[in-house]
Amino acid sequence: MLIESSAPRPGSSGTTAATTRRRHDDAPDTTTLFARLATLEDGPERDAVRDELVTAWLPMAHRIAGRFRDRGESIEDLRQVAALGLVKAIDRFDPSRGAFESYAVPTITGEVKRHFRDRMWALRVPRRIQELRNKVRVARRELTQNPGSPEPSVADIAAHTGLTEEEVSAGMEALESFSTLSLDAELSSDDDGYSLADTLGASDSSYDVVVDRESAKEGLRRLPERERAILYMRFFEDMTQSRIADRLGISQMHVSRLISRSCARVRADVLGQRSARGGGRPTA
Repeated sequence: MLIESSAPRPGSSGTTAATTRRRHDDAPDTTTLFARLATLEDGPERDAVRDELVTAWLPMAHRIAGRFRDRGESIEDLRQVAALGLVKAIDRFDPSRGAFESYAVPTITGEVKRHFRDRMWALRVPRRIQELRNKVRVARRELTQNPGSPEPSVADIAAHTGLTEEEVSAGMEALESFSTLSLDAELSSDDDGYSLADTLGASDSSYDVVVDRESAKEGLRRLPERERAILYMRFFEDMTQSRIADRLGISQMHVSRLISRSCARVRADVLGQRSARGGGRPTA
């Protein structure tokens, strides 16, 4: 960034001031290199000039990365992200549009901010919620900057930011959700401590049984009466195939074949129903 300052030159009358420009110490003069880069086609020569520009401006990228230290990310990783932003800025910069630093600073800063938005959350959080979180965080800091200031309420933050109370609540919830908690994490420190996993419910297999029974009803209705009776005796009265055979006056082998055939017909009927509905829970 260029900072303009005016001061009389030594020996001047003081009636006019010469305008001088003071640049950051990490902002080198690379006008000639950028002009040369713009004339080169892709190839080794252009890559060499590009690398020279990256090396010259890397201290500035590191300075920008330092602004984001102590936010949960290592300074080495932040410098890598800033360096990536620098490379993008060099590739996209048009020397005819002005000073490179004016273009590079927001480009690199945006790259670092995107890193925090997209990579530092343990779970993918919508951008709108992340922005609400940042607004709430800034508002809380501003409202509590004076010693003795009470913790602001949701209504206070809403009035300060212009957000609705629902939006403030969503932002406050996101403030507490930057990282995930292991399912093995202890939620109590006493002897009867329990983990987060202990508070979670488990899938009830009985629901699958209900679904299977309802799905099989139609197929069972389509079976001949004798085959329905055999299935009832076998699976509801828990009779052996031999006892069923004795009651019906047929062989045990014939009972076995009828059971297998009836079950296959019901299973095929259920699968046909699910295919017509576009899928469902797979069955054995």
